[in-house]
Amino acid sequence: MPPVRATAVNSTAAALLGLLHGSPMTGGQLVAAAGERFGSFFSVTRSQVYRELPVLAEAGLLKLGKQGPRASQQYAITPAGKRSFKAWLAAGGGVDAVRSPLVLRLLHAGTLTPKQRAELVSSSREAYATWLEGARAAAKGESDPYLKPVADFTVAHVRAMLKLLDAIPAD
Repeated sequence: MPPVRATAVNSTAAALLGLLHGSPMTGGQLVAAAGERFGSFFSVTRSQVYRELPVLAEAGLLKLGKQGPRASQQYAITPAGKRSFKAWLAAGGGVDAVRSPLVLRLLHAGTLTPKQRAELVSSSREAYATWLEGARAAAKGESDPYLKPVADFTVAHVRAMLKLLDAIPAD
């Protein structure tokens, strides 16, 4: 019998499959876990999660678990889901596209009034400075050999965003 092939999945689906390796979760739990686990570098919205779950279940990569309160539905990863996730992991690198609403806003900041531009830069700088504090603390306390470099990346990314904000001309 030929080996069973993995179903190709996108990055959002892979993110959900990876989270489900630990235990079954509801959509709401997946949204929360995604924000906690990798929200600093890969955003997954509630609508993406709820759009992706039935597709993964229909493809046989997830199975329905226990029905919870308020009609919440648990999902559990199947062996086919584990194969597809591992195939996605092993597919390797390449270059990531940056998708940052702030960078897009800064690209077009010349069309704002000086006051609007100053507010955009100021509020963004404040948010990133706060994020940097948390990111530094998380990186300092991380000992897992796979999570530590990701935590360090988050610190470097936040510093780069602050540097970008500092480079926007003040009027």
